[in-house]
Amino acid sequence: MKFTPEQIAQAALDLPSEARALLADRLVESLDPSEDGHLRKLWSKEIRRRRDDVRSGKVRTIPGDEALKRVRRAVAR
Repeated sequence: MKFTPEQIAQAALDLPSEARALLADRLVESLDPSEDGHLRKLWSKEIRRRRDDVRSGKVRTIPGDEALKRVRRAVAR
């Protein structure tokens, strides 16, 4: 029996937190190392873009405590 990625994702999300973390680690480890360089370049570009947005004032930062409060409120919904 084949499962769709959506079915697998839902089953994974139903796991306890520790099991999800283990699964995430195993999935990351399974990625093709030859693609790692490409992904690093993409992330580096994204990091620079975000940094520049903050430095230019295009994006306003918030304190970490406030960010965590917002995330907790969003997750609780």
